[in-house]
Amino acid sequence: MSSLIVPSDLLPADGRFGCGPSLIRRAQSDVLAALGTTVMGTSHRQPPVKHLVGKIRESLTALFGLPDGYEVALGNGGSTFFWDAATFGLIRDRSQHVDTGEFGAKFATAARRAPFLADPEVVSAPPGELALPQASPDVDAYAWAQNETSTGVLAPVRRVTEDALMLVDATSSAGGVSVDITQTDAYYFAPQKCFGSDGGLWFAVLSPAAVARIEELSDRWVPESLSLPAALENSRKNQTLNTPAIATLVLMAEQLDWLLESGGLRFAAARTAASAEVLYSWAEQSWYASPFVQQIEARSPVVGTIEIDGAIDAARVTAALRNNGVVDIEPYRKLGRNQIRVGMFPSVDPGDVAALTKCVDYVVEHLA
Repeated sequence: MSSLIVPSDLLPADGRFGCGPSLIRRAQSDVLAALGTTVMGTSHRQPPVKHLVGKIRESLTALFGLPDGYEVALGNGGSTFFWDAATFGLIRDRSQHVDTGEFGAKFATAARRAPFLADPEVVSAPPGELALPQASPDVDAYAWAQNETSTGVLAPVRRVTEDALMLVDATSSAGGVSVDITQTDAYYFAPQKCFGSDGGLWFAVLSPAAVARIEELSDRWVPESLSLPAALENSRKNQTLNTPAIATLVLMAEQLDWLLESGGLRFAAARTAASAEVLYSWAEQSWYASPFVQQIEARSPVVGTIEIDGAIDAARVTAALRNNGVVDIEPYRKLGRNQIRVGMFPSVDPGDVAALTKCVDYVVEHLA
């Protein structure tokens, strides 16, 4: 299959369909290059970088239409760091976690291992199926992923109760899926998915209730690098505790400009929905492909997982496509299924998703 040449007229204009890091638009790279001798390589405690952080916080406030009292915090590390920080700074005693894949399970594990917390409740479903948080009198924080990146399961975002915090992992959905932010208390994400940036930072939209919980638990011992009080204090100064990846900030700021100028979250959600319609319609009509997520309303518009018939070796298909410049559609590594997984974040043109389906058809046709 390494010698198979896909006709150029079938290839997408941009063959990057990764689920993180995701496609970075040329305009973002151009801005990064333009700042290569000014902002890049300068102190993150000085006005140019602090202005950049402030601009990102303001842009996120506009993108999500944040109500009064909500604020944007950021810190070093990705969503994994935020899970650990949340075990110290947002869970008072007991949390409930929804496990529908790799990432929901990881946060549950972090809470279970914390010696100062009660064992968490876990609501689970097999990979590819949807599970929802359930009201429980002993729980003070509910945690679930709006979009399970490993499987492409999309979950609704709505409050379970009024007397607990809602901690929503939006790593692969923030900026590409509609959300009512008032239904959350910590809507957190890393910037390497819908925001077309690199890893190394976490962002969290915090409600007044979340801020109050952080203050309530501020006497709890915590490593400073995982301290939400420290992150919040620094965020209000438009900085991070330690040196951030400035290139990541530059890429994210430009992406936010593009999203807001194009119509904001409504534009982004419509664009990802258009890509998803192309991908799932193709799979439903194919003799060898089918959507992995059977429940239509639970199918993600930003991460599409497609099951491939056992007669076709999906690994050979993805390898052949990679040799033709169509990359990163391999399935999630730990899921171990005969699949392709397609990132359909706002930067991805729906027309390129259509081209991808034609390329897959071409390769499968020539496997014989």
